Amino acid sequence: MTREEAKKRIEQLREELERHNYQYYVLNKPLISDQEYDEMMRELIELEERFPEFFDPNSPSQRVGADINKEFEQAEHEYPMLSLSNTYTREELIEFDARIRKEVDEPFKYVAELKYDGTAISLIYEEGRLVQAITRGDGMRGDVVTDNIRTIRSIPLVLRGTGWPRRFIIRGEVFMPYEGFRRLNEERIRNGEEPFANPRNAAAGTLKLQNPSLVAKRPLDCFLYYLLGEDLPTDSHYENLQIARSWGFKVPEEMERYDNLEGVFRFIDKWDVQRKDLPYATDGVVIKVDSLRLQQRLGNTAKSPRWAIAYKFKAEQAKTRLLSVDFQVGRTGAITPVANLEPVLLAGTVVKRASLYNDDQIRQLDLHIGDTVYVEKGGEIIPKITGVDLTLRPPDARPVVFVTHCPACGTPLVREEGEAIWYCPNEEGCPPQIKGRIEHFISRKAMNIEGLGEETIDLLYRKGLVRDAADLYELTVEQLAPLERLGEKSARNIIESIERSKEVPFERVLFALGIRYVGETVARKLARHFGSIDALAEASLEELMAAEEVGEKIARSIRTFFSKPANRRLIERLRAHGVKMALDEDQREETPPLLEGKTFVVSGVFRHFSREEIKQTIEKYGGKVSSSVSSRTTYLLAGEKPGPNKLEKAAALNIPVISEEDFLKMIRGTGPQDNTEEDGQKKLPFA
Repeated sequence: MTREEAKKRIEQLREELERHNYQYYVLNKPLISDQEYDEMMRELIELEERFPEFFDPNSPSQRVGADINKEFEQAEHEYPMLSLSNTYTREELIEFDARIRKEVDEPFKYVAELKYDGTAISLIYEEGRLVQAITRGDGMRGDVVTDNIRTIRSIPLVLRGTGWPRRFIIRGEVFMPYEGFRRLNEERIRNGEEPFANPRNAAAGTLKLQNPSLVAKRPLDCFLYYLLGEDLPTDSHYENLQIARSWGFKVPEEMERYDNLEGVFRFIDKWDVQRKDLPYATDGVVIKVDSLRLQQRLGNTAKSPRWAIAYKFKAEQAKTRLLSVDFQVGRTGAITPVANLEPVLLAGTVVKRASLYNDDQIRQLDLHIGDTVYVEKGGEIIPKITGVDLTLRPPDARPVVFVTHCPACGTPLVREEGEAIWYCPNEEGCPPQIKGRIEHFISRKAMNIEGLGEETIDLLYRKGLVRDAADLYELTVEQLAPLERLGEKSARNIIESIERSKEVPFERVLFALGIRYVGETVARKLARHFGSIDALAEASLEELMAAEEVGEKIARSIRTFFSKPANRRLIERLRAHGVKMALDEDQREETPPLLEGKTFVVSGVFRHFSREEIKQTIEKYGGKVSSSVSSRTTYLLAGEKPGPNKLEKAAALNIPVISEEDFLKMIRGTGPQDNTEEDGQKKLPFA
């Protein structure tokens, strides 16, 4: 390679890597795999070493990728939080071992651990209590996300046992298990939001939310895997983690200590197979020198520790042929491309379809019909295409072009500034949008109209019986009974369920209307804040943003919804049919703040309330609801069959456990409202 060729390639790699850094760290929307990114970075580093005259302190090779968010306070890391060097071959592990043995002239051990695919966090404890949580950031400083971290149930706020240093740091990985990720993405799709690409992005995005109460609702977990400080129990990394487990930390069980690389290779072989059965994402194995003294002697490079390396697993991948691409229209008009594939076996299931997410990904992949594509399956709801084997592209292959018009109604698509998604703006005349909004309206968490499913709604639409949700209230038994798969009994049940839906409270009606970005929680907050649909409809942008959990994006969506005459007409028709468009009088009454300043954790099954109702009642009377027991918890409210872990933790922290009857006395004002203390101990109320 000539000097000019090297310069051109270095500039190209820097530009590409910066673009991918932005996609990964800022937008949480990576366009390439980790392995592709690592290979580009490795090529850049090699070229910069061969041609040092092109050194640039601002090159992507000179920094750890930064995830700093200006909306958070930043803090310096006491110890740099570096990234690990990655390898994909055993030969490079052997070279790593040789470098260590060249520097270390005494016997030593390796610790092999799974590499968890989440977002790194550094936790600081003083006197046995969590005092600060910092993201990796740029390795030198990161965002302070302590309030968000406190919502993760597996992270102890107060340590158990004894023997912990007065002050220490423990680091780990915040992640989202597959099942929680699946549920979150399904909810986002229902609400017209773009799904997360993978569990890692979901975890990183959640940790950067400004509202801890929203973080608490998402299923985050955390493994801790590295202890730092001046007064640690032993010189062994492995033994320190075993001790940290006794302090209440969730230290992974999948960890082994070996005298040489042979044991490490056995560990890699084992988990390359068994990781497929784990309920969370792992993407490799981390190998560390066990001795902290030797770690310190080996030191760090500018980016990575010399005493540790990450062996990355090859992603589960299959090759198959792209047959076609469908463009699906969602309830909100969002257009989602889905690839149709020649069936292929991947991770134990036959894959026929794969997600393409949006136009940007199609362009990035340069997809052509007939291409042989690489398909990966991780925590996604459906698999995704990650690459194309260009050597197998047919000569007559046609490029995949994103549609310019709605595939259902032919309306030209629009794409809002800053959005990755194309939308069909024809809300009133686009069949999938119309049917999707009705399906959302009748769903269990909205109006809960039984007997109507996707197929029945489609049938009613094709027969011309419904064009919006208000039409449901004009249906008759005589219209429904003759329809296929129904009959008179089913028809009567449907009409009765529609009639019962008129008693659904206003907050659920508001959710049922399907305003983009207004989920269950936001609908409840809006209902309580404004009291009626009329007040909400007339609220200004500033007034909307004054409501709890409503930012500018949601506020603008609400204003857009009420600016459309069709939506106003729908509301008036629903109101005329008796659907509730305001809080009931008893909900409007001034509720005394009997529970103000108190935090409840709810567990078990209750006689007089559903779990959701009891949480709403706590908030109604000024209290707060937390998902996990901590030193800040005022009461554990326990019904039948409460969680044993919550009971155990409440006992350890001396948190009062109250019954449903105790709670009813409390909100009626007949029970004490404060924990009394005798001899420094909290006393159980109502005893």
